[in-house]
Amino acid sequence: MVEDNKKVVAGFFEAVSARRPEDLPRFLADGVVDHNKIIHGEADEPGAAFEGLRQQLAAFDPLTVQVDELIGEGDRVVARVTQRGVHGGVHARMPEPTGRAFENEAIWIFTVTAGRITEIRAVSDRLGLFLQLGWPWPQAG
Repeated sequence: MVEDNKKVVAGFFEAVSARRPEDLPRFLADGVVDHNKIIHGEADEPGAAFEGLRQQLAAFDPLTVQVDELIGEGDRVVARVTQRGVHGGVHARMPEPTGRAFENEAIWIFTVTAGRITEIRAVSDRLGLFLQLGWPWPQAG
């Protein structure tokens, strides 16, 4: 089961990196909950991950996620990844495109049920991302 779950997670990242959002339903359950606040607090609503990923692909082209390590136990898979991209597109929660590139590390934690991802949590070097892209740091409020 653990090795199958790792294959699901690897396939998810391959689909993202290859810009194939049409393949995401093979890896993500319809009601997947994404607790990853990508930039400024996207919804935790079931299924909202599909739109969040679509917006990320629109904002960053290219966007690649290199899997550096996968660790699995039970229904959980932890991925240590290196994310790379260029901010060239529009995203409602990001500043105007800068054309600048970024590279940062992230840790993603997935719950996999019946061969598809049902829950996502992630942390990444957001400060490094904002500095590399020349974005102003968000203000509390």
